[in-house]
Amino acid sequence: MGKAAAVGTAVAVGAAVGVAVVLARRRRRKDAELLDGAAEERKRKVGAVIEDVERTLSTPTALLRGIADAMVTEMERGLRGDIHAAVKMLITYVDNLPTGNEQGLFYALDLGGTNFRVLRVQLGGKEKRVVRQQYNEVSIPPHLMVGTSTELFDFIAAALSKFVETEGDDFHLPKGRQRELGFTFSFPVNQTSISSGTLIKWTKGFSINGAIGEDVVSELSKAMERQGLDMKVTALVNDTVGTLAGGRYVDNDVVAAIILGTGTNAAYVEHANAIAKWTGLLPKSGNMVINTEWGSFKSEKLPLSEFDKAMDFESLNPGEQIYEKMISGMYLGEIVRRILLKLAHDASLFGDVVPPKLEQPFVLRTPDMSAMHHDSSHDLNIVGVKLKDIVGVADTSLEVRYIARHICDIVAERAARLAAAGIFGILKKLGRDKLPRGGGKMPRTSIALDGGLYEHYKKFSSCLESTLTDLLGEDVSSSVVTKLANDGSGIGAALLAASHSQYAEVD
Repeated sequence: MGKAAAVGTAVAVGAAVGVAVVLARRRRRKDAELLDGAAEERKRKVGAVIEDVERTLSTPTALLRGIADAMVTEMERGLRGDIHAAVKMLITYVDNLPTGNEQGLFYALDLGGTNFRVLRVQLGGKEKRVVRQQYNEVSIPPHLMVGTSTELFDFIAAALSKFVETEGDDFHLPKGRQRELGFTFSFPVNQTSISSGTLIKWTKGFSINGAIGEDVVSELSKAMERQGLDMKVTALVNDTVGTLAGGRYVDNDVVAAIILGTGTNAAYVEHANAIAKWTGLLPKSGNMVINTEWGSFKSEKLPLSEFDKAMDFESLNPGEQIYEKMISGMYLGEIVRRILLKLAHDASLFGDVVPPKLEQPFVLRTPDMSAMHHDSSHDLNIVGVKLKDIVGVADTSLEVRYIARHICDIVAERAARLAAAGIFGILKKLGRDKLPRGGGKMPRTSIALDGGLYEHYKKFSSCLESTLTDLLGEDVSSSVVTKLANDGSGIGAALLAASHSQYAEVD
C-alpha cells in the first residue's frame, strides 16, 4: 500500500471514529433526556396520587363538626331503642361508679382473648385507696377455645381457685363475707343485669359449643361451685366500662372512657331519664353507664376513600364497624399499605416492579407505621429499614422515605381527628361542649383514654388532643382534660365489683 493510501485510510478511520463518538454522545444525551423525562413523569404521577390522597382523606373542622352532629343523632336513636341505629347504646346496668370510699378485698377476672388475667385488690377507702394488688396471667390451651363451654369455664375456675389459694395475710376479707368478683368479658353479650348477660357470639378465634344464648355469669358461677370456690360475681362488664370505673376512681370528674387500641369503643355516664328504651325503675343514682359500641358508627359524612372502601369490601365483616376501620390500630397500617401500593402501581414509587410483599394484606402493621411516622433522623433510617424488612425494597432514596412518612402522617392525622370528633359528639350529647347559659362556671370534664394506639402512638394522641381543643374552643377546652387510664379491664372490674357489692349498703 502506498503512503498516500495509508494516509487516506487513517483519515477515513479517524473520521469514522469521530462520527461514532459524536453519535455515542448524542445517544447518551438522548438517553439522559429520556431518563430525566421518565423521572419527571414519575414525580408528576407520584405528586398526583399524593394530592388525591390528601384531598380524599382531608378532615376540615367543619366536616368534623358535622360528623359529631351525626354521632349525636345516632346516639339518640340508640337510646330510643331504634334497631337501625348505627350506634347501639347498650345499657350496662352500672349505675354506681366507684367513689373512692370502697373498702375490702375484691377480685377481677379479665377474659378477652387467648390469655386471661386474675387479679385481687385490697381497697382502703378515701385515705388509703388501693392498698395493694396482685395478678396472674394464664394462657388458654388452643383446644379449649374450640371445645365445650363446661371445659373452658372449668379451666378458668380452676386457675381462679389456685390464685385465691395464694392469698396472703396482707389481704384481708372481713369475717362472714363472701369473696366478690368483677368479670370483664370482652365478647358480644346481651346484658340483662349488672351481674348477668347472655353470649351473642364468640369472636377472636373462639368457637365453643353450647355457650351461645347462655348466661356467661351463670356458667362461671357453676364452674366455681364445682371447684368448691365460694365467690360471687357482682359485676359483668366490658373493658371500656372498666376503664370508665378506673378513671372515675382516681378522678371524680371523669364522665366518659374511650378505648383506642386494636379496636375502639366508648362508654359514658348518661342521665337515666334520657334513656327512652329503659323500662325498669330509675336507679337511685339517677345515672346509667352506656356502652356506645361506637365502632359501628357509620354516616355519609365520614370521608371514606377508595382505600377504605376496598379494605371494607375485602374484610370479614363488610359494611360493619366502619368508624372502627377508619380510626383503630387494627386498620391504620393497612390503609398506609394500600396507599403505598397505589403509588407503586400508578407512579412506580419503588421502581418498575411492584414489590410482591407490598401486595400482602396487613403486612404493614400500625406499630411499624408509628415507628416510620416518628422517625426524625436526618436520613430517615428507620423508614428505610422498615421498607426493606416489610416491603422488601433494599435501597430507597431519601425522597421515597419522605413520601412514605408523609403517607403515615396523612392517615394518622385523619384517624386522630375523626376520633376527636367522636369524643366531641359525646360531650355535645352531655351538654359539655359549650359554656353554661347565663355565664355560669364551666364544670370540669375529664375523659379517660386507654389502648395502645393512644398510649404509644404519640403523634396520634397529640393530634387528637389538639383537634378536640380546636372543636371545643379556648374557653370550654380549658375545662376539659384527657388522661391515660391504664388497666381498666383489670382493676376497673374489681372496683365495679366493690361499688356494686352485696354488702355496699352495710358499709
